[in-house]
Amino acid sequence: MPFNIVLVNPLIPQNTGSIGRLCVATNSVLHLIEPLGFELTDKYLNRAGLDYWKYVELYRYKNYESFFNTFHNENFVILSSKSKRAYWHNCFQDGDFLVFGCETTGVPEEVKNRYPDRCYTIPQYNSRVRCLNLANSVSIVMYEAIRQVNPG
Repeated sequence: MPFNIVLVNPLIPQNTGSIGRLCVATNSVLHLIEPLGFELTDKYLNRAGLDYWKYVELYRYKNYESFFNTFHNENFVILSSKSKRAYWHNCFQDGDFLVFGCETTGVPEEVKNRYPDRCYTIPQYNSRVRCLNLANSVSIVMYEAIRQVNPG
């Protein structure tokens, strides 16, 4: 089963374009939760996704409530710079939903409060950096998930 990348209110089209390209490369599904900070026709989104964007398996949701109501029984792995547990402590499984928040505000508090046992972080070792780039964060966690599920 493919992994699912969930972006809650992404703002920067280049990040989403790069993540879409990653989804194609890893046979993963991209879920976008509105509002988006751009249109899907944005030239920067398309430039970052190159000619792969047309191959992205993409789903959109009006808000995170509709998304979580649709997939309430799925295995969510929620990434937040505010969590204390490192992402590699999660035991990833095929089909996991890897949830990432907005570039400026992160995952909404309501989501983290609803699933506190499913929240993880990418550790950072210098306090001058608030958080990592969204596209980089998705790549880091995606490839750890792939490594765990398909160690060969």
